[in-house]
Amino acid sequence: MLQSFTQIQKFGQDNLDATVKALGAFSSNSQAIASETADYARKSFEQTSATVEKLLGVQTLDKAVEIQTAFVKGAYDSLVSQTAKMGTLYSALATETMKPFEGLLSKAA
Repeated sequence: MLQSFTQIQKFGQDNLDATVKALGAFSSNSQAIASETADYARKSFEQTSATVEKLLGVQTLDKAVEIQTAFVKGAYDSLVSQTAKMGTLYSALATETMKPFEGLLSKAA
C-alpha cells in the first residue's frame, strides 16, 4: 500500500515537473511568434506606406501600374516567406511544448 502511494506521488510530481517545463516552452515559443508577427506587420505597413507615397507622386498610368505590380509581387513573396516562418515557429511550439510529456505514459504503466 505504501509503495503504491509513493508511486502515485512520484507520478504526480513527474506530471507537475513536465507541466512546468511545457509551460516554459510554450511561453518562450509564444513570445517568438508574437515578435515575428509584430515584425511582419511593421514591415508590411512600411512597405505599404512607401508604395502609397510613390503612387501619390506618379505622373503616368504606366508608372502607377509598374509601382503597383512591384508592390503586389513583393507583398506576395513576403507573405509566402512569412507563412513558412510561422509554420516553423508553430511546429516548434507544439514539439517543444509536448516534449516534457514524452515517456510519462509509459512510466504510468
